[in-house]
Amino acid sequence: MDMQVRLTQFSHGGGCGCKIAPGVLEKILAKGAAGIVPADLLVGIETSDDAAVYRINDHQAIVATTDFFMPIVDDPFDFGAIAATNAISDVYAMGGQPLFALALVGMPVNQLPVEVIRKILEGGESVCARAGIPIAGGHTIDSVEPIYGLVAIGLVDPKNLKRNAGAKPGDDLVLGKPLGVGIYSAALKKGRLDDAGYAAMIASTTKLNTPGTKLGTVAGVTALTDVTGFGLLGHLVEIAKGSKVAASVDWNRLPLLPGVVEFAAEGIVTGASGRNWAGYGDRVKLGASISEAQKAILTDPQTSGGLLVACSPGSTEEVLRIFRDDGFGEAAVIGRIQAGEPSVSVQ
Repeated sequence: MDMQVRLTQFSHGGGCGCKIAPGVLEKILAKGAAGIVPADLLVGIETSDDAAVYRINDHQAIVATTDFFMPIVDDPFDFGAIAATNAISDVYAMGGQPLFALALVGMPVNQLPVEVIRKILEGGESVCARAGIPIAGGHTIDSVEPIYGLVAIGLVDPKNLKRNAGAKPGDDLVLGKPLGVGIYSAALKKGRLDDAGYAAMIASTTKLNTPGTKLGTVAGVTALTDVTGFGLLGHLVEIAKGSKVAASVDWNRLPLLPGVVEFAAEGIVTGASGRNWAGYGDRVKLGASISEAQKAILTDPQTSGGLLVACSPGSTEEVLRIFRDDGFGEAAVIGRIQAGEPSVSVQ
């Protein structure tokens, strides 16, 4: 749609590329006070997991998370849909089922037409409708840059709770969505992304990670997270650190959005990719055949990216079937967990 306004002109960084760099974030949180940690708080900040989880009783726990960012695309409806999909994903990444959401809205109200702001909210509402949940409230402010996202609340049986810690040597690694969203966003800003590429970008970023709820019921799934602003390597490093294991990735097995390698080879990448590498590159070993373009893809910030699963080899086919049954035909085994110091290698 054309409302005579480009949303991305208001944002200094779009989508999950807005995240504070992992190295900086680690320093900010390093000296944080522990505060009150009740026994029923099953998941807090200790392993940089996707959501907080609080046990209500033996069979129910609340999953609570929030995510918001500046525009990654100019179409207001698409922006709202992407932001909502991304926020709800964290509930699925814990093995949970979403219950309801609260909207977080910051808009330059004197610069954006009311119709544009309304379309952003409608985009978010459309995704929540697909997830089967209401937007039950929220909060709005007048801000310099457009900001939209959700507080997402879900429910999980504690026995089905999945964390980003728990992976074991010998586990397979499965990725649910193709990589390259950040590079697509960079190409879009440069006017290089064609209609087919834009359609592929929207299809990926607005696809709800619904397999997460079913993956929670699979005993052989040992770790689960979603790939967002820190890129594949960053979120895999988090799994390695939380699980006290090493991980290896086979480049040739990675699902990629069409044309991503060519864009990266031209230098069409995000600034966040370099910041990501600076934050965790000391824990990553790249094979001699891995190029700078490939490194940029591995560190590319994924707005509303795919689920990353560690599972026992005996469960791998079941995991892939769950993905495919929910329409994730590009889900693939991309590597393996190994014994060793927390690190990631790519060949």
